[in-house]
Amino acid sequence: MVQQDVNLSTHIHTQRQAIGTKNIAISDEAYQMLKALKRSRESFTDVIARMTRRSAVLDLAGIVSKTEAASVEKRVKDIRTQTSQRILRTTKGLKQTC
Repeated sequence: MVQQDVNLSTHIHTQRQAIGTKNIAISDEAYQMLKALKRSRESFTDVIARMTRRSAVLDLAGIVSKTEAASVEKRVKDIRTQTSQRILRTTKGLKQTC
């Protein structure tokens, strides 16, 4: 069995607020991912809270252009139309066999 050296390091972030503090240890990779998500003037606590809260539909506003949104909307309508037509054909076929 070959033994490999494993280089592990941790990043510890302490946030002090009126509600208390918690220390957590995370890998370098997780730290870099969290750091990449961090916005200007945002604490790591803010990042974690933002990324773990349930999103509202309005949070998605503006993430696609109007052209992309129109394209997606058209595709959804086309799929719904095709599905409705397929359901009608299937039910009509079932009625004929009964």
